[in-house]
Amino acid sequence: MATQRPLSGSWFWKRYRPEVDDLQNLTLIPNVATHKPTIDEWSPCCAFPTETYVELKHAGHIPDPILGFNEHKVQWVAECDWLFACNFSLDEYEGLVQGKVRSEIFFEGLDTICDVYLNGKRVLSTDNMFDSYTLPITTPDSVSKSSNTLVLHFRSAKHYSKELEQQYGAVRAGSCNLGDPSRVYIRKAQYHYRWDWGPELISSGPWKPVLLRTFSTRIKEFESHAKVLDIESEKVALSILVDIEGKAAHSLDAILLDERGNIVRKETVTIASGEKGTVKLDWEFVSGEVKLWWPMSYGKTHLYMLRVTLLDKAANEIDKADRKIGFRRVELLQYPLLNAPGTTFCFRINGIKMFLGGSNWIPADCFLTTVTEGKYRSWLQLMKDGGQNCVRVWGGGIYESDAFYDICDELGILVWQDMAFACGVYPAHPSFVESVEGEVISNLKRLRHHPSLAILCGNNEDYLQIKMWGVEGGLPAAVLYEKVFPKLVEELVQPPIPYVFGSPYGGKGDDTSDPTVGDVHQWDIWAGAGAPYQDYDILGGRFISEFGVPSLPCLATMESYFADCDDTDQRHPQSQAIQQHTKAGSYERRFSTLMNENFRMTGDLESYMYLTQLMQSEALGYAYRVWRRKWGGEGREETSGILVWQLNDCWPVTSWAVCDYHLRCKPAYYAIAREMKTVTVGIQREVQKNRVNDRPRPFYEYGAFQSVSATIDVWASNLALSSEEVELELFAFDLKSDWTYKETRRLVLPPNASIDVLTGHPCPHGPISPGGMQVPHPSCSVAIGAFIRDREGRLLSQHIDWPQPYKFLRPCDPQVTVVLDGERLVVRVLAPVKGLVLSVPGGEDDVIWSDNCLDVVPDHPYEVTVKGLRGRAIYAAYLGRERALPLALSS
Repeated sequence: MATQRPLSGSWFWKRYRPEVDDLQNLTLIPNVATHKPTIDEWSPCCAFPTETYVELKHAGHIPDPILGFNEHKVQWVAECDWLFACNFSLDEYEGLVQGKVRSEIFFEGLDTICDVYLNGKRVLSTDNMFDSYTLPITTPDSVSKSSNTLVLHFRSAKHYSKELEQQYGAVRAGSCNLGDPSRVYIRKAQYHYRWDWGPELISSGPWKPVLLRTFSTRIKEFESHAKVLDIESEKVALSILVDIEGKAAHSLDAILLDERGNIVRKETVTIASGEKGTVKLDWEFVSGEVKLWWPMSYGKTHLYMLRVTLLDKAANEIDKADRKIGFRRVELLQYPLLNAPGTTFCFRINGIKMFLGGSNWIPADCFLTTVTEGKYRSWLQLMKDGGQNCVRVWGGGIYESDAFYDICDELGILVWQDMAFACGVYPAHPSFVESVEGEVISNLKRLRHHPSLAILCGNNEDYLQIKMWGVEGGLPAAVLYEKVFPKLVEELVQPPIPYVFGSPYGGKGDDTSDPTVGDVHQWDIWAGAGAPYQDYDILGGRFISEFGVPSLPCLATMESYFADCDDTDQRHPQSQAIQQHTKAGSYERRFSTLMNENFRMTGDLESYMYLTQLMQSEALGYAYRVWRRKWGGEGREETSGILVWQLNDCWPVTSWAVCDYHLRCKPAYYAIAREMKTVTVGIQREVQKNRVNDRPRPFYEYGAFQSVSATIDVWASNLALSSEEVELELFAFDLKSDWTYKETRRLVLPPNASIDVLTGHPCPHGPISPGGMQVPHPSCSVAIGAFIRDREGRLLSQHIDWPQPYKFLRPCDPQVTVVLDGERLVVRVLAPVKGLVLSVPGGEDDVIWSDNCLDVVPDHPYEVTVKGLRGRAIYAAYLGRERALPLALSS
């Protein structure tokens, strides 16, 4: 029987010293029994797979690199070479000697420049973190039955990439905030070299399992392709290919099981004798035999277990393999629009066009071996709970673990997968292309069966480098993106899924910023032109695959910033500790522009944290709202998708993430969730000034320009596949008086589209003072609420539009009251409140809110669900009182 066992026990590590360590005569003698080993003596690994920083921290040789200023105290680690070693037995040694079995060592992932020694002999050299490697044990005299020593010598990736840079020449690789440009020469997670949200922690080590495989006959490769032949009848087909190595196989059993374990199809194939062979099965299923896999909100994620078992003549099991599969069809539609230039960038799944809303994903930790399946599930469940149906695996990280894609399959989250290239002018010399080709083949074979996989992309922002910085010599790696990758995708991925050369990519020539073709990364807000976030409506595109505004994380997470600071003076917005955990380029200047335009300045850290988070929430919520408005139905899909930068963090940091390193949701997370509901409503205000001006359009002005009138647009959006009869209530109120206005309308929302209800409508306001025009216009103190209810009166969506900028608001005490009934929390106010953030000090990780950062107005109670409260006090902060204080709780 074919077997494989992980070589996961009895691993040791140490620093490599060339003057002492003879790799061909290395003795693995741990000193743990007599004294604590130094870094130059063998120490037992605390876990496996593992990496250098994890082991050094566990052994107490370095402080935690993600706390305080410790990043700079551990930079020496990347300058060194490191050794990892283990002893293992080979129980099947006699069979190997007799030629009855074969053995091999399989390395799922080595990070990155590694020489492998088996019993003192160098037998393998690796240079690609993203590829797997197989070491055949070809001669019995190279191993023994009882004791074999496997040594992994990891060279300094930092030094190695600089050597390659000297050989091939220095190139441009993003801004100075994206790590040393030599990173482009090495096939390693690029974010390890530093990014504008992450530290420089260049790891090394066996970051994925090492397996000892022994077999006489085995399943060498198992391939499956699930095809949808007809959507309406759900007629599907399944192709199965099994490559067999060895002579003992007599038959192959193939079985497909549904989610309850019931047999859907089973077939046994007799295998012709021979050393190698391929078994191919083609199954077709008629209507009702299997069900299609659907993304979340559109149907169930039906998954089937496909299992193949290799049997000998006596029907004994020799080897087996299995995987979960789903049947779906995915298409990327790029066709001309009816009333707008350019083409769509629209995904159609199982014949249904879908509006995609979600996030970009970066690696979940600086230390990849610490990311568990449970942590992946927590992150992806957050996405689903927040209504996000698409995740983009960004090219500067890794091809994620199997668990990541399995969970996406289960939850119905579509995956946009970048190849592992980001923000650089990558080379294309023959050895590099050969290495990359092997990497992509390995990962396409690993990932292609996942029904959640919706699109493959050649790189992140590499084409943009040429446009932004005018790189001389072009983009050598274009041969990969435009020839090698599409060829491999076509050959290996069936049924076909979309492939694009890069992200962003579209327009003529090297113009990747054309909003009418392909996808765009919209960074003219925060970076680039430094436009106000209120311009998102005119700075969109057919599919916005990156955009964002950063904020500080919550106070509990910021404690990591101050871990080694006794000085209380560090606890202010412009301290060294804040700077250490804010890697974004020109962050103070960019923050100050957005913050000072919209909010009053503060030097109090808690207030500043609240305001940055409120600004991020307002900006991202607005972007989702106005871009979703452009999902206009058939032929009018002017925007078909929005992916915010970014979902997550890899350490405690001020960043664009909507949930911080500890999975603590920022207000922006809830803002996106509200805009990804099935039915939503939006209001947009435009203030007319008395002369041509350069001010944000929704702003009321009180200086060189004066506000003379205001108009509003109101729209509604319905992502359901059937029309919806609703009631729209518009409710306006003056923040300075008791004037109010109310109107209701019955609407029929068409399926899978957004419609305008009002355009250019005069903004409601109280009476104008006698004598004609009033300056500023009386709508300058009017807030407008839009509420959509279904036929039973249930609230589906609401949006409150406030007069801007917020810094001119003078909020009064809203007199917030909350009533708790089990997990149901009802919030009421006597005066309007903006950005009501509910929290439980000490409950950042176990109190779960269904919604937060609320806009609440009188006579319109707001209901949220809270789990895990357990009698603890609820605190509240809001615009005008940014420091949280306890609320009185009624029951």
